[in-house]
Amino acid sequence: MNFIKMQGLGNDFIFIIDNKNEFIDNEIEIAKKVCDRRFGIGADGLVIIRKSNIADAKMVIINSDGSRANMCGNAIRCFAKYLYEINSIDKSIISIETGDGIKNVELKTNNNKVELIKVNMGKASFSGKDIPLRNKKELINEKVKIEGKTYKLTTLLMGVPHTILINNNDEHTIEEGRIIEKYNLFIDGTNVNFIKIIDKKNIEVRTWERGAGATLACGTGCCASVVALKKLGLCDDKVKVKTLGGSLEVEVVNDEVYMIGAADFICKGELY
Repeated sequence: MNFIKMQGLGNDFIFIIDNKNEFIDNEIEIAKKVCDRRFGIGADGLVIIRKSNIADAKMVIINSDGSRANMCGNAIRCFAKYLYEINSIDKSIISIETGDGIKNVELKTNNNKVELIKVNMGKASFSGKDIPLRNKKELINEKVKIEGKTYKLTTLLMGVPHTILINNNDEHTIEEGRIIEKYNLFIDGTNVNFIKIIDKKNIEVRTWERGAGATLACGTGCCASVVALKKLGLCDDKVKVKTLGGSLEVEVVNDEVYMIGAADFICKGELY
């Protein structure tokens, strides 16, 4: 089985092609095996490229622990670069089928290489039914007590569930994401974003990812953080988001969320 490894802001993925749906029965085990950083290749997730009847290609994402994700911002930028440079889909706008619907991706290229990727991430939702929350209509800037500690949380669906908390004074550690992720209010768990507000145009985000733990960056987390801060009146429509793995630009236009950033190849090889 041939693979290519890619990364977006240090969020790394193993890519394999499955045009014949050959891995349906064991793709969870494949993901856990190849993502293991000691006994496998090592990655935050496995991305399977499949044919689509409604878009240019279908993206299937499985986290390193074997759980599935409907959407991943860093993965979809890598996916678009792969389609253009490896699969030779010669378009400036590519449609990608995801678990969160079809996403349209605009490519900025130079000499047949993708330099920047702009993704229409769609609209976020604060509805408790969409996230989903247990017996709660919404969670916006609300104090929640978890294992004896009080957090002020805002939760939304940005393709996948995301919870944000402002961490300007480093009062929280990234490892606290572990207990927030599995708090029983969140029916399907949640990603957790720890935010430092520099000013209304610049923020820093660290994300504890559901199913992967602390990562260098999370694309949907960056988008969710900007949407949540905008909801609270704490940022502008266009924000530069700094992560440990690099920076993204996130812009909200008429409630549509756009993410702009890069992606890179790391290596390719053969899985035994």
